[in-house]
Amino acid sequence: MDPYLAIASKRDERLYSDTPISADVRRRILDAGRLSGSSKNKQRWEFAVVSGDAKDRLADAVYAPENVRTAALVVAIVGEAGGFDSGRCSQNMMLAAWGEGVASCPNGVRDPDAAAAICGGEVRAILSLGYPARPRDVAGRSAEEWSARANRKQLDELVREVD
Repeated sequence: MDPYLAIASKRDERLYSDTPISADVRRRILDAGRLSGSSKNKQRWEFAVVSGDAKDRLADAVYAPENVRTAALVVAIVGEAGGFDSGRCSQNMMLAAWGEGVASCPNGVRDPDAAAAICGGEVRAILSLGYPARPRDVAGRSAEEWSARANRKQLDELVREVD
């Protein structure tokens, strides 16, 4: 998938199908996180793949538990990475997932202590991923059409030139 089309068409998704994510796709998603740039290349993170009973307990530590409970893959970014580095890592994983047709959503942590106990360290981000319950025809629109349909401020409102 063209990177700009992936960026323009990606939306946070909270409704997942029951389709499992293959080991190959899962590995590509996690590797996209590994490949993220980080301050001084410190890579101060680990990726906790949370499943089973731990996934159910982690769901209770986020603001929207069903995002985690219904996801085929839940990844917690754990460690000392700063917010910018964690954001880069999260976005890499979510865009790699979307390139494979897997939707995703970052989840706000309501109970950081519980999340840390479950994941084995300070949780910087929790990503829920799964194939979307309502498939989207990404190629049915151009990146520019997806961009125009986005519920975002217009670019002219966000950009100013400084001489």
